[in-house]
Amino acid sequence: MTGFTHFNSAGEVHMVDVGDKAVTRRRALAEGTIRMEPPTLALIQAGGHKKGDVLGVARLAGIMGAKRTADLIPLCHPLSLTKVEVELDARPADAALYCRATVETEGRTGVEMEALCAVQVCLLTVYDMCKAVDRGMTIEGVRLVEKAGGKSGHWRRDA
Repeated sequence: MTGFTHFNSAGEVHMVDVGDKAVTRRRALAEGTIRMEPPTLALIQAGGHKKGDVLGVARLAGIMGAKRTADLIPLCHPLSLTKVEVELDARPADAALYCRATVETEGRTGVEMEALCAVQVCLLTVYDMCKAVDRGMTIEGVRLVEKAGGKSGHWRRDA
């Protein structure tokens, strides 16, 4: 493992210079889950929530979260994203919603943070929309699953 890249030789925080890096196709996949009471999940699935389409709004929020990552994470480079896909899958046996985000770009730096941000914002939106009926929801397991492109190449989390 190499040292942290966001510190200069004097130990001061700086934004990494990616200007000399090659432009390559880059992709990242992240995932996470929000657990809730079974009736909350049933309400979401039935589309009966008084605030509207929870899944649609959360999916859109995840896309927006990926696009705004550089505004939230201080040393992230603003990127021109070519694809953001946010999927939500109800898992009734676990009383949970599973979120998976795929983000792509053609650029000089990766999109791992954008994929992770998409998942977090998506799941936080579910929480926000449903907190009136279930304050005990828990967001968990948010993690990078895979990344491809760039000098470090392909990486995939072991099961």
